[in-house]
Amino acid sequence: MVATVALSGPDNVGKTTQIRLLARRAGVVDAGSLDAYDPRWAEAHARGLADWWFRSAAVEQVVDVLACSYLARAASAVPAGMVRLADRGMPMLDASVVATAAVRERLSYDAAIYRAGVLLAPYRGDLARAAQAEWGVLLLHAAEPSDGAARALARERRVTARYAAYQRVLNAHLHSLADSGRFAATIVVADRAILDVQHELRALLRDRLGVPVPGVALRQVQVAALGGLSESGKSTAGAYLATRHGYARLKIGYLLQVAADACGIADVYALDDVAMAEMLALGLESYCAAHHFQRRVSIESLHRAGMTAELVKLLGDHLTVIYLEASASLRAARSVAGPADVRERDGVKRSRGAARIRKSADAVVDNGGPRIALYRALDQITASKRWPVARPERVCIPDLGLPSRLAAYLTALLRLVADPAAPLVSLLAVTGSGARGKYQHGWSDLDVLAVAEQDKLSDMRAALGQLAHQLGGVKLGFTIVSAAECATGALTPRLLTPWP
Repeated sequence: MVATVALSGPDNVGKTTQIRLLARRAGVVDAGSLDAYDPRWAEAHARGLADWWFRSAAVEQVVDVLACSYLARAASAVPAGMVRLADRGMPMLDASVVATAAVRERLSYDAAIYRAGVLLAPYRGDLARAAQAEWGVLLLHAAEPSDGAARALARERRVTARYAAYQRVLNAHLHSLADSGRFAATIVVADRAILDVQHELRALLRDRLGVPVPGVALRQVQVAALGGLSESGKSTAGAYLATRHGYARLKIGYLLQVAADACGIADVYALDDVAMAEMLALGLESYCAAHHFQRRVSIESLHRAGMTAELVKLLGDHLTVIYLEASASLRAARSVAGPADVRERDGVKRSRGAARIRKSADAVVDNGGPRIALYRALDQITASKRWPVARPERVCIPDLGLPSRLAAYLTALLRLVADPAAPLVSLLAVTGSGARGKYQHGWSDLDVLAVAEQDKLSDMRAALGQLAHQLGGVKLGFTIVSAAECATGALTPRLLTPWP
């Protein structure tokens, strides 16, 4: 089995995060940052790394520190039976030197490649031997180098012209190295959730190298995270999601403590937002791995805006942040302990950024009315995850292959109910055998689905009556549902696709 797995990629693509998440698995160890392998990095950081790298230090010195760090890391011992994860593999050294030479010496791309070869020549033999002991994975922002550079720069708070040029060359050369086979595998990150990329990385290690790491169980789970100030209805919402929609109801504090205990962390609440979000994801992962049949989970209560933002990056579309709100007077009236208790708890939550979660929530639910309104809002949110909104595929009536009489009927029906000037329906769809090209004259019915609102029903009835004679004895199965019924999944069973 390969002893060292190296992750390479441009800045801000998530190399360090992926290694940190993976290193929590048994049998895998993090090699640590590259600057731990040469004492000269301390001076570089003290002088300002960017200034040292791009201006004050001689380019030969920069290359020497880089090359010696890579070689020292490669020469360090790997614990027996362990897989070492290295942040930036040997091909990354080539890319870094090419980009540095291009920017510092204002060289063309081809000239920078030649210059990098000259700068690295004294180390080439040792680097080649070290590269043979690595199994390299390249993480890319995008399939195109220019798009990748733009994504890398978009995640920086401040970008200088020199650094932007460096990123463009770095991305271009990494893509070139991938095309020439310098990496064993390439993963395009794009806008995917961090844990989706982690799952793909684990699959590579397991299937290609035999490293015994499980997949990410959270990939198959929808997580509803409930936030809001005191007495806004988070517990009520969690209970309804559990009883009505089958969500497993979990407390964030419990999940954080489980993860902290597993990692030997004494005070999980002393961690920064990134680390706390990762602990929460780890707690969720542990639960979902042990309950592989559970595909829907709710967590409560979100109180930290920063941690919530980091959790969104980790889970992506697998997470739905629901913020519940109600007036201060109503929340105070709901409290058994009285208004003073609500004010005190609100103060603590606001100090942690609980109110700011509203701005980034996927859904903001007004819980100031009757409880049934809250339930219906939760129904709609849940249904949107079970049946995501999709754009219907338009089909011409002749392409359905129906008998000419029925094709003429549908054409006339479209004219009556889908007039752009005053449409009665927002969707008209043929379903059943007629939609699948399996209509059999004399046996099949004509099944049609329409999405229309209640105030259009009289006009719809008139249109259907006006055209009934054109059916020629064929039985018409006509289903009408409203847009709200579609949104909450309140459809006849024959129209539903089962949730996996």
